[in-house]
Amino acid sequence: MALILCRKVGEKVVIGDNVVVTVAEIDRGKVRLAFDAPRDVPIWRTELLPPCGGVPTRDATGDAK
Repeated sequence: MALILCRKVGEKVVIGDNVVVTVAEIDRGKVRLAFDAPRDVPIWRTELLPPCGGVPTRDATGDAK
């Protein structure tokens, strides 16, 4: 089961010790989120994941491979 939260613009959710998600904007049914996390924490949109469900890796420059 997923955790479902209600947040207003500007409100934040903290995940673990080092990830903060802020509701940046809500407009006509679209929600914009801002993620503040260390560079070594991967954040992927599900539509960009490969069909097998694996998480892409990054090269030394930080670009997805």
